[in-house]
Amino acid sequence: MYRGKLIVVIIPAYNEEHTIAGVIKAIPDSVNKIVVIDDCSTDGTAQEARNAGAEVITHHVNLGVGAAFHSGVEYVLNRGYDIMVNIDADGQFSPSDIPQLIAPLVEEKADFVTASRFIDPRCMPEMPWINRWGNRQMSKLISTLTGTRFYDVSCGFRAYTLDTLMNMNLLGRFTYTQETFLELAFKNIRIKEVPVQVQYFKDRKSHVSGNIPRYLYRTSKIILRTYRDYMPLRFFWGIGLFLLICSCFFGAILLVHYIREGRFSGQIWSGFVGGFFFINAMAFFIVGLVADMFDRIRRNQEKIIIQLRKMGFSLVKKEDDEYNSGK
Repeated sequence: MYRGKLIVVIIPAYNEEHTIAGVIKAIPDSVNKIVVIDDCSTDGTAQEARNAGAEVITHHVNLGVGAAFHSGVEYVLNRGYDIMVNIDADGQFSPSDIPQLIAPLVEEKADFVTASRFIDPRCMPEMPWINRWGNRQMSKLISTLTGTRFYDVSCGFRAYTLDTLMNMNLLGRFTYTQETFLELAFKNIRIKEVPVQVQYFKDRKSHVSGNIPRYLYRTSKIILRTYRDYMPLRFFWGIGLFLLICSCFFGAILLVHYIREGRFSGQIWSGFVGGFFFINAMAFFIVGLVADMFDRIRRNQEKIIIQLRKMGFSLVKKEDDEYNSGK
């Protein structure tokens, strides 16, 4: 069914002792490996995961779901699985949907596939209106920034090819979901959304988005930094253009006053304000050019990192093949 692909499922988990075993046992037998990233849980999550047959990697400090995802990616890159699936540990997503999720990757129709709760009206979940509104606005924001329509950018059930993982260079530790969309879209990675149904638990509080103001603040920082790093000209020149328009507005006030009255006195303040905006506009235009230069350097560095990852993987695979043939 998977055309010889090696599949690994990564499960970030924090205090999920009541659900983790059920998620692991529901994963299809065709999956080659299950790895739980225990983010310093204070309950029996790690032991329950081991008892259910998963390998467990434990953080000794609670670092957040973004850091747990990073650990999962590093695990896959060091071992060379063909496809990585990450799924939440709380049981909201059904592991039985994994074959449906990875099908576009196996058929080479996509490089990154995400489950979508909102792309199909028939799969629309029952959830608090504030969560639904927040997800919709976040999807609109990411869609606007990338120029591609996405319906669900916050879902924690996704699948990646090995090549896609090699091209990823995520920096956010709090969460990874929106940053992934931005980075992969900016790198022209083929992205596909697959509709799935989700089970919500009314009494459950998310470890990531349970505090809405904190979640919005920290997520917005990640999105802002990612957009700034990958689109520096658009980011800084957009601010510069806004300031330039403000400068022209106040300059126009001064000009109209001079045409009518034949003097600058009375509205000279607008000239100073317009000059202030103009100087700052020019500063942002210059910063944009410098940031664009650094962006080119960063892209070249990423290419080097990707090549090193591929070379390292090739060496490990060659050693494994030689070891197996020697046996």
